[in-house]
Amino acid sequence: MTTKIRVLLAEDQSMVREALAALLGLEPDIDVVAQVARGDEVLAAARAHDVDVALLDIEMPGCTGIEAAAQLHAEQPEVRVVVLTTFGRPGYLRGAMEAGAHAFLVKDAPAAQLAAAIRKVLAGERVIDPTLAAAALAEGANPLTDREREVLRAAADGRTNAELATALNLSQGTVRNYLSVAIQKLTVRNKAEAVRVAKEKGWL
Repeated sequence: MTTKIRVLLAEDQSMVREALAALLGLEPDIDVVAQVARGDEVLAAARAHDVDVALLDIEMPGCTGIEAAAQLHAEQPEVRVVVLTTFGRPGYLRGAMEAGAHAFLVKDAPAAQLAAAIRKVLAGERVIDPTLAAAALAEGANPLTDREREVLRAAADGRTNAELATALNLSQGTVRNYLSVAIQKLTVRNKAEAVRVAKEKGWL
């Protein structure tokens, strides 16, 4: 009897998660042994179920799929990570690869392509959506520093500079400096536009 590939599926939308699990369950050599709805549940599930491959959505509560991939790669580097996303943002691809992911696919890819990617990463290959790969090369590296990204992420809900300073334990002057540099790097006019552009490019 052939040993099945043990897969962990992390996706916060239950309908999407169940559909993916059902589709993969039709493959004779793949077994979805664990499902979670939060990024911060990935590591514990991988430990508990002795998985071979983890399929991680990018946008999840708890932590992102990219953060979960980094945690998994640090603790269980033998587990192959496939990142799935609805949004084909070049920055997400670069972030996923830096976090140790072995494949990066958009969710509207055919089920057969996802199953093939699972088999390929287990065999030591990398699988990257070609359109996203080309876009990532054209876009270049994320110009924002970790601290600039942190300030922009905190600003995403419309907080004032004073509120940002309190939340991040920084002075208002320091917050203004980080925002000013980020606005210049992204060639936009204000904080709101900086947040929008950085999100669209997958840099936050």
